[in-house]
Amino acid sequence: MADLTEELLQLNQRLLDSIANGDWPTYRDLCDPTLSAIEPEARGQLVEGMDFHRFYFDLGGVKGRHHTTMCSPRVRLMGDVAIVAYARLVQCIGADGAPMTIASAETRIWQQQSGHWKHVHFHRSPIG
Repeated sequence: MADLTEELLQLNQRLLDSIANGDWPTYRDLCDPTLSAIEPEARGQLVEGMDFHRFYFDLGGVKGRHHTTMCSPRVRLMGDVAIVAYARLVQCIGADGAPMTIASAETRIWQQQSGHWKHVHFHRSPIG
């Protein structure tokens, strides 16, 4: 079970890094095409599919130096489904040139499909 937990945390970190880097091919490969999400950019709406997310990837990801950290991650396995919950910190340089940290609470759902884990749903809320 520890190996599976570590595998899911590594996949999730890879997903977060792809988001910060604007790496659409990696994000697309890790996600199910029917990905659903509730996030601040969706203004309280449930969005489905990849088109909504592609718009932000086309903007190029986080500009300049940045680092993404998962704080206190918890993994819960339920058959072929896993829930990964954590606080996400993104350190970057603000428009004024000063370092800043953006925090959010996230829950990401992964499902094993044909022997591979696919990201199928997430909920993200800002902290602070």
